[in-house]
Amino acid sequence: MSTMRTPFVMLAAAALLISLLGACGDSAGPSPPPPPPCDQACRDGSAIRAMRLTMKLAYNLTLQGEPVGAHDQTVSCPLGGSARIFGVATSNADQGTTDVDLTYVFDGCVTLEKDDTPKDNYRLALTGTVVQQGKLAVQPSATTALSIKSDAFSFAGTIYEPPADYQESCPFLLMQDANRVVGTLCGRDASTTL
Repeated sequence: MSTMRTPFVMLAAAALLISLLGACGDSAGPSPPPPPPCDQACRDGSAIRAMRLTMKLAYNLTLQGEPVGAHDQTVSCPLGGSARIFGVATSNADQGTTDVDLTYVFDGCVTLEKDDTPKDNYRLALTGTVVQQGKLAVQPSATTALSIKSDAFSFAGTIYEPPADYQESCPFLLMQDANRVVGTLCGRDASTTL
């Protein structure tokens, strides 16, 4: 009887050893391929996204929840520099929107985003004046519709993952419809999704 158990015990021990050795390997499988290179359109899209989200942050830190009407406020950017916002913001409760005619003045305002999506990563210092006009959605039933433009704006830092140098100083003209931003940056077609 012990001779019958010996082959069975040896087979079970071998199966256990094989499963343990397999568990010691890379259980996640092969490492993912590196992200594709970020061409000029990708780089410009990342910069536009950084600028637009920094505008949103500055707005939320200064004007969100304030009474309607004329405003002129300055806020320190969390990682350095400052942002000034002045102009008029008027709420329309029936439509669930805020009508804006605002000017943003960025002075070395540093913005940072770390994300699993390579193109959504950036660390940029923003400098220049941006004019924003249109409607900001306040309720889910409304849609943001904005014109965003600058005669001279500077982006300095890195975008993408792994980081790539990004230095541009030029005008832009953008339109935002819901979460889609399209237009021109430095005379090139540019777009991003927020």
